[in-house]
Parts: sequence; structure tokens; C-alpha cells
Amino acid sequence: MMIIEQIEVTMMSVFCYLLCDEETREAALIDPAGDFDDIFEVVSRNGALVRYIINTHGHWDHTSGNAHAAKRTGATLLVHDADAEHARSVPNRILSLARGGGVSAGPVRLLHGGEAIPLGSRELKIIHTPGHTPGGICILADGNLFTGDTLFTEGMGRTDMPGGSYNDLMNSIQNIILRLPDATKIWPGHNYGRFPVSTVKEQKRYYT
Repeated sequence: MMIIEQIEVTMMSVFCYLLCDEETREAALIDPAGDFDDIFEVVSRNGALVRYIINTHGHWDHTSGNAHAAKRTGATLLVHDADAEHARSVPNRILSLARGGGVSAGPVRLLHGGEAIPLGSRELKIIHTPGHTPGGICILADGNLFTGDTLFTEGMGRTDMPGGSYNDLMNSIQNIILRLPDATKIWPGHNYGRFPVSTVKEQKRYYT
């Protein structure tokens, strides 16, 4: 069984997620952007051994906690190759320092989409979903999809920033996410809707 903890952090209402294999306690943190006392209270409560830090995309509001979290856990950072420069940018480095980390996030693994990341007895599937950024990804685990800023429970990510593409984002939503089974749970990257969790079936009401 996969333990899922949804943790709202920072003034940007970012959702950080702890994914923890119940058997081995191996874990991943998705977008640990700040409010580290809250995040690591959840990590401690679950006895989680954080192996990976995963960025759903390279924007600072999701990546600026990378160095702090990596320093605290020794975990490997996973980020899509197309967004790696975002994660290394000067604003991200400055914010990382302000939040108690260094300028380096430690070991880094660049993703391309299609990877299956082992996590204890479970598996995290990396799905490339460009549009909000060129390197946006979703993470699929046991019927749960962590969508970052690709798709919220009511709305989708912006496409008016550098690297954004409305056509690519709609393709990612309609031809990748909404082709998953209807019961797939949608866990978004921000608390921007009335509900913190949705489903593929629910999202089809808006995008098909």
C-alpha cells in the first residue's frame, strides 16, 4: 500500500506530497517548497525514509525548497531535463538560501518521461506533460496522479510565461491525463479549487 500525505505549504498554497511505501517506508517528496517543520513532522510521523525529491516542473514556487530538503534527507532530486535550468536558476538559488538550503540540491537525476522509479515495493511512473512548462511531469502511483501545475481540480496551469504553450497543455490534459482510467485520482500542485482532490472522470466534464 502507498501512503499519501498532502501538505499545503507557503503563501502560494503549494501542495507538497509525501509518498511512502507502507512496507519498506521508502518515500518520495514531491515539490517540498517550504514550511519544512510541517513537512518533516509528517515525514517523521510516518517513519519515512526519503529517497527522492521530485519536482513536477521547474518554477521557483515548487523548487526553492530543493536544497533544504536534500540537505536534510540526502535524497536524489528528480527533475525533467527540459526544466533543469529553471531549477538551477538564480532566483531559485536565492530563495533556496533564504529557506535554509544551499545553492546545490545534491545528487540530481534528469528525467525524460516514461521512467519507472522504484519506491520500496511500489513504482512511480513518470509521465511527461508539457504545456505549463516544457518539462512538466505527472507522477502516477497506484491509481493516483500527481499533476503539479498541469491540471488543478478546477482549472489548469498558466501558459503565458516563458516556455508555456496552451496547445501543448491541452494536449497533455486531453490526450494523456484524460485517457487514464476514470477512477484515477488527481492530486494537484496548488490548493486552487474547492476540493483538494479530483478524478479523471470529474475532469472530463471540463475538458471533453
